[in-house]
Amino acid sequence: MPHAVGVDVGGTKMLGVLIDTDAPTEVLSAEKVPTPRGTDAVLDALTVLVSSLDSGPGVPVGLGVPGLVDRDDRFRYGPNLPDVEDVALGSVLGGRLGRRVVADNDGTCATIAEFRAGAGAGCADGVLLTIGTGIGSGIVVDGRVRHGANGFAGEPGHMVVDRNGPLCPCGRRGCWERFASGSGLGRLGRDAAVAGRLVDSVRRAGGETEAVRGEHVVSSARAGDTDAGLVLDEFAWWLAAGIANLIDLLDPSIVVLGGGVMEAADVLLDRVRSAVPPQVLGAPHRPEVEVVAAGLGERAGAIGAALLAGAGGD
Repeated sequence: MPHAVGVDVGGTKMLGVLIDTDAPTEVLSAEKVPTPRGTDAVLDALTVLVSSLDSGPGVPVGLGVPGLVDRDDRFRYGPNLPDVEDVALGSVLGGRLGRRVVADNDGTCATIAEFRAGAGAGCADGVLLTIGTGIGSGIVVDGRVRHGANGFAGEPGHMVVDRNGPLCPCGRRGCWERFASGSGLGRLGRDAAVAGRLVDSVRRAGGETEAVRGEHVVSSARAGDTDAGLVLDEFAWWLAAGIANLIDLLDPSIVVLGGGVMEAADVLLDRVRSAVPPQVLGAPHRPEVEVVAAGLGERAGAIGAALLAGAGGD
């Protein structure tokens, strides 16, 4: 069987998988570890993680990394991977492991997986968004994943939607992901709690207003809490606003939503679907774009990274 290892390097955790590239949805083994800070610590953690997957010598490895990865596999910069920049992660890790390692943007890797074997399979024009600590993305046009001139395409999370908005880790204010990521949902929840709302979510956070996170809001909404539902309505509007902009720009047939936040699809997805059409140009005069949950869950980025490695990094 043609095996490959893929690692999704997230802002808070790394998820590694070993797959048979001929049957990518059947994960043979998987491991998850926290993401440390700093280049050496990240490389050490990756070395241990890949080795723990019992992949055997010579099995190729793919890395999905949150940020700008150029066409030479060099990770240039990523605000959600602090203290790591301008390093050829693939080459350095490959030297440590004695095998071929390739790297690409994490959203691009998730797109490879979802449009081959997940919710986007069979669609020639689409967008994938990974809604987690930040927002990653991948773009498919005419059946091909697009990387852009330098390999940096697919960073809509850093489109500025409010120049007076909250500070983003990238150094600018009002980036879309400050409103529409998991971090953004937590911030909206804390703002509501400070205003005296979200009593149930504050209780779930141990009684501390500043401890409210997105998962507390989601839990309260599932329990029928009205204030939590209103926060999710606001969050869904912000997420839909960016989706509508991407629809206006790219004219996809489908938008696939993945990442950790979509574990709340039961209380979030319908809200987003309802909020998209009013923000799309000429919505009554064009086919409605499907907005669907990713089919491969949190493993999409790692599976896509493994498929990238198995394909020789093309």
